[in-house]
Amino acid sequence: MDDIAENAVAEEPAIPEADNVPAQPSKSSLKKAARRERIAATKLERRAKEKAAKKEKKRIKAEKRAAGELDSDDEPKPKKRRVGPPFGGKVVVDLGFDEKMTEKEVQSLCSQLGYTYSANRQAGYPFALFFTSLDGKSLARLESLGDASYKRWTNTEWWKEGYERMWEADPAVKQSIVYLTADSDEELTELRPDETYVIGGICDHNRLKNECLNKAQASGIRTARLPIGTYLADLRTRKVLTVNQAFEILVHWVDTRDWESAFHAVIPKRKFEENSKSKEKEKVESAEKAADKSKVVVSVEELEDQVGES
Repeated sequence: MDDIAENAVAEEPAIPEADNVPAQPSKSSLKKAARRERIAATKLERRAKEKAAKKEKKRIKAEKRAAGELDSDDEPKPKKRRVGPPFGGKVVVDLGFDEKMTEKEVQSLCSQLGYTYSANRQAGYPFALFFTSLDGKSLARLESLGDASYKRWTNTEWWKEGYERMWEADPAVKQSIVYLTADSDEELTELRPDETYVIGGICDHNRLKNECLNKAQASGIRTARLPIGTYLADLRTRKVLTVNQAFEILVHWVDTRDWESAFHAVIPKRKFEENSKSKEKEKVESAEKAADKSKVVVSVEELEDQVGES
């Protein structure tokens, strides 16, 4: 019996030593491996989404730039022009339409003011730039941007009073002030260094037509419109510009003394593309109407022939 027990003990399989047992992967390494697999599996999809997102961001930025709604830091810096002495003229941005605009319109307007300042800073012949009737929503918006950075804009003045303050001390100054509005009957032919040009600080998407004209007439000052119709006669869209676009046209004219060049440099290309498409559409519609009229004439002639035969 003892021999059998000894043999049974001898035949038991040997237990492997601890050094021979393979190490089990940690939970952390398993998670990392699973994560790498997921990333690899979705890499192409992720890249496609990123590409689409960048394309959409670029499209939105282009639309905002055209509408003058980008923050100054997002707007590409314009090419530097030759540096010269100030032109001598003054430009006033009338902010007296604050209560007529929505919060979104006020935000857009304040962005346009930033582009206006930037354009003047880069101008070869800068204007003295005034912002009048600063109050309410516009003031609150500007105070919230860049720690009230507008207060540090050089060559600018900010008035809580309206532009009427310009002729309070000297009524004769009133004769040299011109309110620029697309609704005026008079067309501006040139800029003069002894004149002051007022741009309506209004962003209304054509909702408040004649507001600037009515205000200027009530103030008893001259009005004029930029000569877009004369130099860009084929531009069918209503000739209303953002504040910064109107100002940039003035800057370009002073630089070149050429209205057509100034308009083409500032007005978005899409305006001309829209006009081209509109004209093509009119041609097609005209051809279709002519064809329809021809069919009517033929039908009448056929009817007359049938009556004659009967």
